[in-house]
Amino acid sequence: MLALIRASHPGPTVVVTAMGSALAAGVGRGAGGTLLAGAAVLSGQLSIGWSNDWIDRRRDQAIGRADKPLAAGPGTPDGTGGGLAPRTVARAAFVALAACVPLSLANGLAAGLVHLAAVACGWLYNLRLKATAASPLPFAAAFGLLPAFITLGLPGHPWPAAWAMAAGALLGMGAHFANVIPDLPDDLALGVRGLPQRLGATGARVGAAVLLVAASVVIALGPGGHAGAPAVAGLAAVVLALGGGLAAARGNLRRAAFAVTVAVAVIDVAMFAAQGARLV
Repeated sequence: MLALIRASHPGPTVVVTAMGSALAAGVGRGAGGTLLAGAAVLSGQLSIGWSNDWIDRRRDQAIGRADKPLAAGPGTPDGTGGGLAPRTVARAAFVALAACVPLSLANGLAAGLVHLAAVACGWLYNLRLKATAASPLPFAAAFGLLPAFITLGLPGHPWPAAWAMAAGALLGMGAHFANVIPDLPDDLALGVRGLPQRLGATGARVGAAVLLVAASVVIALGPGGHAGAPAVAGLAAVVLALGGGLAAARGNLRRAAFAVTVAVAVIDVAMFAAQGARLV
């Protein structure tokens, strides 16, 4: 069970689920609506995380990714690695995907279809776009649709403000760039050439910083064109997080990149939630 949890990409799964839940609470979905939205997001993220590890298992084995349960250890004749069978992860991915359908639609037909489209973007990245120059697009689409999934579940099914969808898209692309940075050498060796890999280490770092800061600025300024005290504080916190990440990158680059992404995501979610009804 612990290996299966590790294979689900628990860090990003928890962050995105928390983001969806916080947005739902912020726009007034209520306790029941917030739990329902969170459950739908969680199931979708689990399906994406498990499918990613299952699809990439041979690449991960080739570079000896000890942090990946399907790549850990020499494996056995029946295809297990690190005590976890590939078929177990594949089944878990499809079970989570199957659960995601009714959980998403329980938020309303329009909201459910939007969320399923976002989850499909994650699967499309895993299956096809990860190694292409279009690799940021699924992140832009999926994260851009997340505010829509939340607001369409409100009475009247309103779409979110354009700035909210733009901020989500920027945040998603920034997370993609940041998470790719530590694995650039291994990705290039295996022929995985998404857009961050094509830009190189420096280009990927600059791209991640620019996209994450841009998302924060849009959240701060989008609703009214000017930043209040909470927004200014949020922007300052983002700058501090990025500065701390650059300093920490001299140590463990993988952890630093993920920590910065999580920190900025938490700040942005707090800023998002503080906007409340302005998301609509």
